[in-house]
Amino acid sequence: MYQTLTFLHSTFRWLVLLSLIYSIYRACKGYFSAGKFTKTDNSVRHWTATIAHIQLVLGMIFYIKSPIVQYFWKNLNEAKASFDLLFFGLIHILMMITAVILITIGSALAKRKSEDRDKFKIMLIWFIAAFVIIFIAIPWPFSPFVNRPYFR
Repeated sequence: MYQTLTFLHSTFRWLVLLSLIYSIYRACKGYFSAGKFTKTDNSVRHWTATIAHIQLVLGMIFYIKSPIVQYFWKNLNEAKASFDLLFFGLIHILMMITAVILITIGSALAKRKSEDRDKFKIMLIWFIAAFVIIFIAIPWPFSPFVNRPYFR
């Protein structure tokens, strides 16, 4: 089960990133061209938040099952000295939860705005903030913090 979760969580991040990039693109295009907030824009907003929530659930299950995280919590004082353990035990999950909260807030606020330009602006601001946090918190192969391969 752990290997399956590793694969799903690692692979699903690409859907999160692609949906966020596409949402940001549509929001940017709509905002700067004063476009109409279409049904497609609303669907993109909704599905981006949904995909992020699915990834969060996968990540929470993965977090609970992870031997790295279990070791971190059982040996907290010793484990805090290792940045790898600290990253996966605390930093990664806190940053990702924060990012999903930002996506959720941005999606909800955009949904409630009456003006199209405001909907695009809200999506743009909140989704970019979430994207930056997610990009920093992913253990990329090139990350100076902790690295993992692109696919596991």
